[in-house]
Amino acid sequence: MSLFLTIAFVHLIALISPGPDFFFVSQTAVSRSRRQALFGVAGIALGAMVWSALALLGLQLLLHRLAWLGRLMAVAGGLYLAWMGVKMLRGAWRAPAGGPSMTPQIERSDLATLRAGLLTNLANPKAVVYFGSVFSALIGDGASAATRWGLWTLVVTETFLWFTLVAAFFALPAMRRGYLRLSRWIDGVAGAVFVLFGLHLIINRQAR
Repeated sequence: MSLFLTIAFVHLIALISPGPDFFFVSQTAVSRSRRQALFGVAGIALGAMVWSALALLGLQLLLHRLAWLGRLMAVAGGLYLAWMGVKMLRGAWRAPAGGPSMTPQIERSDLATLRAGLLTNLANPKAVVYFGSVFSALIGDGASAATRWGLWTLVVTETFLWFTLVAAFFALPAMRRGYLRLSRWIDGVAGAVFVLFGLHLIINRQAR
């Protein structure tokens, strides 16, 4: 039970700290709808399913033995995040000042939003670091199969619930009204954040 509580607390801290997933969900909720944001949340939860399963199956050992694979994953993820950011910046630049922006164009359907959420999570540098080191180290080698998959269920559920709350908050009418007034600037800042995340990840990995 203590292991479950520890993982739950550490994972919550990892979720609360802002990253690409948070900016994706909040921006989707405030600019589109709660429904669209929830499909994005489902995509992020699927990403957490993949990362946590890989961690349980030995992701830490794999990345340690194949350093080039970790660098390749980081660069690919960085390129995707930067590409998303450029799309947001272009939409914000084209939008009229003081009017609603047309960005991001990555979620034109529920399925596209789910896919974008999944890819955002898989490209998230925080996920690589967290599941490849912290999460794996906390579980250790002595945990039983039942404990491991119980922790997998815990992490996926916690991820889904947290980002559902984020989506519900940013979909509130007051938040949406504020977005309509400042959409160009909000989308511009969100785009810049994604570009910086991507470039930081690429430069950091290339320097190693």
